[in-house]
Amino acid sequence: MANKTVVALLFGGRSSEHSISCATAGGVLRAIDRSLYEVIPVGITRDGAFVLEDDDAAKFTLDPAHLPSVEDNGTRVHWPESALSRELTVVDAGGAVRSLGDVDVVFPILHGPYGEDGTIQGLLELVGLPYVGAGVLASALGMDKHFTKTVLAQAGIAVAPWHTVTAREWAASAADVTTAVAVDLTLPVFVKPARAGSSVGVSKVKEWSELASAMTIAFSEDDRVLIEEGIVGRELECGVLDGLAGAAPRASVAGEVVMTGREFYDFDAKYLDAPGIELVCPADLTVAELAEMQRLAVCAFTAIGCEGLARVDFFLTPGGFVVNEINTMPGFTPISMFPTCWIATGVSYPHIIDHLITLALE
Repeated sequence: MANKTVVALLFGGRSSEHSISCATAGGVLRAIDRSLYEVIPVGITRDGAFVLEDDDAAKFTLDPAHLPSVEDNGTRVHWPESALSRELTVVDAGGAVRSLGDVDVVFPILHGPYGEDGTIQGLLELVGLPYVGAGVLASALGMDKHFTKTVLAQAGIAVAPWHTVTAREWAASAADVTTAVAVDLTLPVFVKPARAGSSVGVSKVKEWSELASAMTIAFSEDDRVLIEEGIVGRELECGVLDGLAGAAPRASVAGEVVMTGREFYDFDAKYLDAPGIELVCPADLTVAELAEMQRLAVCAFTAIGCEGLARVDFFLTPGGFVVNEINTMPGFTPISMFPTCWIATGVSYPHIIDHLITLALE
């Protein structure tokens, strides 16, 4: 046991993607090499309490009838008191305190605000614990669609035209905002919270009369909302992994989201295996198309200062590739595109986990 790397697997959280984080953690618990790693599962309840969870992958299986979650079991996990220690402690439901030992690395499998947005990364930086994935700035940039687009556009990477609207601007004059957007953008448009993922709060608007209700849905997730012109093209995604020992990042083969009867790739299709979507991996691309997509994925990864891993989502249009977004902590659920693309590239699920932990320790 002493020679194993101790990994604190952090999951759950306060965002609307809580259950997806739990399902992702279930995937990691199932796949991580127990001969190399000792795992301490730390769940974050929807209220933000850090609890000691069960090391049981089956508990976090993604079941559409019963989405997994972290419940408050009365325990409280405490982080190190300073950067001079790596010891985790837990207070049990009866108040007794015990040590969980020293942690070598934290694996924050968190999606959405309060986890994927730089907040947890900041906490881990403060206590001096190495962690998997992007740092504070890249996490914050990748979480915020407005600033992701701003940085990518500055780097010369094509993105869909958009307007960002604050709750204050919308409340002051929804009619003026609608008029201005209608001048610049062509229907249909997608209305998205600036800082949410898994298609939570996203609506497709085909008529400007539908905009107000879509904005209400998006504002329930964030006080800044993007109105983005719909792009006609194939929906493609690929994974990016950072290189070990200073090697350059590399991209996986591409996966394609094929619409067979759904308006867009929404939450139910992504995670609940709802009909109307077909995921194809590897996607049918020419050698040149795949090479260009992989080049752009690495460019996007580098542009926001990403580390560890990301999934970059594209549209392939007649005019070329357009980046839709970059996810700094993509889902690892059994039907998620990130592991699927890497497995199709020849990298196994356990090897992805091992690679990410090695990167974090570097």
